Amino acid sequence: MATDIKDTAHAVEAAAVMRLLPGRPRLLALGEPTHGEDALLDLRNELFRQLVEQEGYRTIAIESDCMMGLVVDDYVTSGTGTLDEVVVRGISHGWGTSAANRELVRWMRAYNVRADDDGRPASERLRFAGFDGPLEMTHAASPRQALTALHGYLAAQVDADLLPCTADTLDRLLGADDRWTDPAAMMDPSRSTGRSTEAGRLRLLADDLAALLDAQTPHLIAATSWDDWDRARLYGRTALGLLRYHYWMADTSPARMTRLVGVRDQMMAHNLLAVAARGPALVHAHNSHLQREQSTMRMGGMPLEWWSAGALVSAQLGEEYAFVATVLGTIRHRGVDTPPPDTVEGLLYALPEDRCVIDAPRLATALGDTRPVPRVSPWFGYAAFDPAHLADSDGIVFVKDVPQGP
Repeated sequence: MATDIKDTAHAVEAAAVMRLLPGRPRLLALGEPTHGEDALLDLRNELFRQLVEQEGYRTIAIESDCMMGLVVDDYVTSGTGTLDEVVVRGISHGWGTSAANRELVRWMRAYNVRADDDGRPASERLRFAGFDGPLEMTHAASPRQALTALHGYLAAQVDADLLPCTADTLDRLLGADDRWTDPAAMMDPSRSTGRSTEAGRLRLLADDLAALLDAQTPHLIAATSWDDWDRARLYGRTALGLLRYHYWMADTSPARMTRLVGVRDQMMAHNLLAVAARGPALVHAHNSHLQREQSTMRMGGMPLEWWSAGALVSAQLGEEYAFVATVLGTIRHRGVDTPPPDTVEGLLYALPEDRCVIDAPRLATALGDTRPVPRVSPWFGYAAFDPAHLADSDGIVFVKDVPQGP
C-alpha cells in the first residue's frame, strides 16, 4: 500500500505545504500530537523561517499564555529585556526552558534588527503571540493582571465619569490572588471563588470596561495607537474569559469539565481571530486544539465533547484557515514504537522518507475503501491520528522517528 500512496508525499518545506492549499491562508495552523519534543519545535521553526522569507508571514502564535506572550512580543519588536529572562517570563507551561523555543525568539529578534540601520519598518517586523488563556492544568490565573491593565489603559484616556468603577474598587473585589489560584479548586468546586458575590460584580465591571473600550475605539486609536488599543482588547478578552472560567470552576453539575475545556478553546479562538486581523500567521499547538472536528476526551471516566479553537476559527474564516496535522512514527524514549501497518502512522512509516508533507485529501482518495484503523498509543502523552479525520485535514507533516533530546 505504501507504493500506492508514495505520490502523496513531498519534502517538508513551506512551498510544499502551500501547494496543498487554494491560496495563502491568513492562519496556517501546524499541529503537534505531543508536547515537549524539541525535534518537532525545530521543524516548526524551520517552516516559520521559510514562511517569513518566502510567503510574507510575519506572526507566530503558539500554545502559551496570551498575557505572558506580550513579554516575548516586546522583546522581539523592541528589544525589551534579555533573551534568557524573556523566554522564562514570556512562555508558559514550563516550555520556556526549551532550546527550540529559545532559538525561535532569538531568531525573531535578530530578524527584526538589521545591521545596516535601526531595524525593520514596523510593518515588516515579526510578531509573537501566545494564544492560550492564562490557564494551567492545576489552576487558572487571577483576573487581576488583565482587568487592572484594561482599567489603567482606559483611565489614562477617557473621562473618569465614563469608567464604571475605580481602581480601588477592582482591587477590593479581586482580593488576594491565592483565592483565585487555589489548586484544590480544580477538583473541588466548593473551593472556587468563581461564583462569589465579588466575582459576579467583577464580571459585570469587566463587561462594562470592555464595552467602553469598544465605544471609544476612534478616540483611543487616535490618542494612543492601533497596537495599544489592540493590546487593551486582549486585556478585555482575557479578563472576561478568566472570570467565565472561574465561574464554571465553581459549578457542581455534570457539565462542569465540558464547560471548562470549551471555555479554554473559546478563549484560544478569540485570540486567534485577533491575530488573524494583523495578517498571515503561523499557529502552533496540539492537534486537538487546531483540528476542524469536534474534540473528544475522557476525564475522570466521563466523556467530554467540545468544539476546538480550530473548529471555531475555521467556521468564521473558511479557506482563510488551514490545518496541517503532525503525525509521528516512533517516540521510543516514551515507549511509542513502530506503528502497526494498518494505521495511518504505519502506512506512512513504510515510506522511505524520514519526514515528509502528505496531501491528506489525496491520501484519503488513494486509500479508497481501505480505511486505516486507529492507532492505540501506549503512552498517554501521544495522541495518535484519528483516521476518520484524514480527509478533513489540509495536510499532514509526518516525522518517522523522534529522537530523545539532550
